[in-house]
Amino acid sequence: MPLALGLKAARQAWKDHCDGGADEEEDQAKEGGPSPLEVAAVTFANGGDNIGVYVPVFATVGVGGMSVYAVVFLTLVAVWCFAGRFFATRPVIAKALACWGHILLPLVLTAIGLLILIEGGAFGL
Repeated sequence: MPLALGLKAARQAWKDHCDGGADEEEDQAKEGGPSPLEVAAVTFANGGDNIGVYVPVFATVGVGGMSVYAVVFLTLVAVWCFAGRFFATRPVIAKALACWGHILLPLVLTAIGLLILIEGGAFGL
């Protein structure tokens, strides 16, 4: 299901062209955004792996281990935020992201999902 949603988003993004002067809010108002069913499907798909992985991990580690996880998580979120701001404020990168980001993001996320499935042996079951 998430793969199908990613491919659908990539196809829609590919149809759109980069005109450089389009107003994003106007485009979203015309399209109406994602349907509630699409949002629910993505939320459900993203949450299943979190429950399956983190509940057993947090149940087996003590307070010290949980504290380390929290510190590492918050530190790396801060690193991602600073890196995102750094790259997005570079004119060349910002222009490329504005023009091609709506195409690249679904493709990259789909590729990461496929890589996880292939490396995890999901197709060999």
